[in-house]
Amino acid sequence: MMEENEEQPDDHQSLEKERGRFRLHMVTWNVATADPPKDVASLLHLNSPKTPDLYVIGLQEVYSGPVRFVSDMMFDDPWSQLFISTLAPRNYVKVSSMRMQGLLLLFFSKPEHIPFIRDIQATYTRTGMFGYWGNKGGVSVRLSFYGHMLCFLNCHLAAHMKYANERVDEFEHIVDTQTFDCKKAPKITDHR
Repeated sequence: MMEENEEQPDDHQSLEKERGRFRLHMVTWNVATADPPKDVASLLHLNSPKTPDLYVIGLQEVYSGPVRFVSDMMFDDPWSQLFISTLAPRNYVKVSSMRMQGLLLLFFSKPEHIPFIRDIQATYTRTGMFGYWGNKGGVSVRLSFYGHMLCFLNCHLAAHMKYANERVDEFEHIVDTQTFDCKKAPKITDHR
């Protein structure tokens, strides 16, 4: 027989859904061209009693040598494969991803939210070598989630303190130039 307090989490959880509260797990990681580890359970907090509704994973410096980059364009790269193989058995679906050379942004959702995710768009901005090289810059994914306009931006900018001003300029350039085909939210700053 269940005690009264054992039922409360389920009731509380359904009440949170009714109020429009969702759990989001975001990760950003500069992987420094390393191959993926065998296990990312702690990174994704997979042993937590409260599971997220959405996962957003932003990686920087994903290895992008010429042969690997070409093969990654045709197939999922090893990092994407790792997160897909880790999250799919836990009932998450990869909804969108955006790759620009060494930058990777992945967006996963529980299946019950898929019908309420609309207007997905992804874009990128190069800032390396005066905007010609994609080793630096930003990738973003924007979408409507239950009518809320969301945008996730993953950046890899100029390194080291002596380039702090350049980093700010690069970020402002990314935010100013990335646009989406959406009347309600055409720019990054129009989103939540």
